[in-house]
Amino acid sequence: MKAFRLDDLEAERAANDGAYLQFLRERNMSVGLYALDAGELDPQLPHRQDEVYFVVSGRASIAVGTETTQVGRGSVVYVPAGVPHKFHHITEDLRVMVIFSPPES
Repeated sequence: MKAFRLDDLEAERAANDGAYLQFLRERNMSVGLYALDAGELDPQLPHRQDEVYFVVSGRASIAVGTETTQVGRGSVVYVPAGVPHKFHHITEDLRVMVIFSPPES
């Protein structure tokens, strides 16, 4: 078993001065914590992997392809591989668990 505490992951991410911390990598998937502060711009480019976002905290909108929706704590969003996507209008610091399949390269 591998178990993680969100507080520990957030502290590690912040200590490494990065918006993204990959904390689990297995043969068929990887998982990370992504952080964007209120008002920040999301620099993401499309990924080669399918993704699932689980919003742990915060509020924002997300555009996936031509669709846009608001997200907040508890929201789950699927993004197919290769589709442009970005969080925007981040009104509360956003913390998102990201699951990539296959693992992010």
